[in-house]
Amino acid sequence: MEIIYIDSLFFINLLTDYLLCLCAGRICGLKLKRLRYFFAALLGALYSVAVFLPSMGFLSSPVMKLASGLSMALIAFAGEKNPFRCAFVFLAVSAAFGGALWALGLSDSLNGGYKRISTKLLLSAFTVCYSLGILIFRCKAKNTDRRRVEVKMRFNGKESEFMALLDTGNSLSDPLTGAPVMVVSPHALKNILGENTACFEELSPVEIIELSQNIPELRGKLRLIPFSAIGVTGTLPVFRPESLSINGKEDKELLAAVSKSASGDGFEALI
Repeated sequence: MEIIYIDSLFFINLLTDYLLCLCAGRICGLKLKRLRYFFAALLGALYSVAVFLPSMGFLSSPVMKLASGLSMALIAFAGEKNPFRCAFVFLAVSAAFGGALWALGLSDSLNGGYKRISTKLLLSAFTVCYSLGILIFRCKAKNTDRRRVEVKMRFNGKESEFMALLDTGNSLSDPLTGAPVMVVSPHALKNILGENTACFEELSPVEIIELSQNIPELRGKLRLIPFSAIGVTGTLPVFRPESLSINGKEDKELLAAVSKSASGDGFEALI
């Protein structure tokens, strides 16, 4: 009879699931939300224990395993712009981890191809998956001459944190002051804009400025600046943040323009 220690099972799965969430977040180029990853891992750890409880064997079915994985992904990545993509990456990393664990177990010439999971085996399997994930992440980053940075912005007493790309092709500046302008997607500012986020996604810049006059927290704080890109010209609503830092370094000059086209794979703003 196999003896299963519930406490060991719980903590091993808690650590493993947290690291898998962290790895998926890194591959997707996200601003890492470690507390959300912890709660997702907590759900996974509780599920791993529940499977072995009396009358709970039905939880070990493939459908329930998939449901558990999707629930973890929802907790970890529901707030991201592309949560389904993040969920797919998480499930793929989890599958790769399981494959690596199985392969490493077989390599030790186990009886019947099975071995109780040890901490050494667990960490070895995760190291393989994490290394492959980071390799993919770096290969993707080398396809551009850009660099991801973490941005923390404060406006109207509220804060938003998001990833941005340092883009050497972005020369947008304020024609009145000459200050450089960062272009940010509305989704990145949802903590700041709140219920007004949809307006920035659906309305034209002129309509946004007109509407802002009826919104107390935005009245008098937005204006339009012109922009030009390849084959495209127009205007963007711009504002001055109360504070803004890039990778922890404060920037007092940078303005923020809002555009729904300012996001891409792993970033939500252009600097």
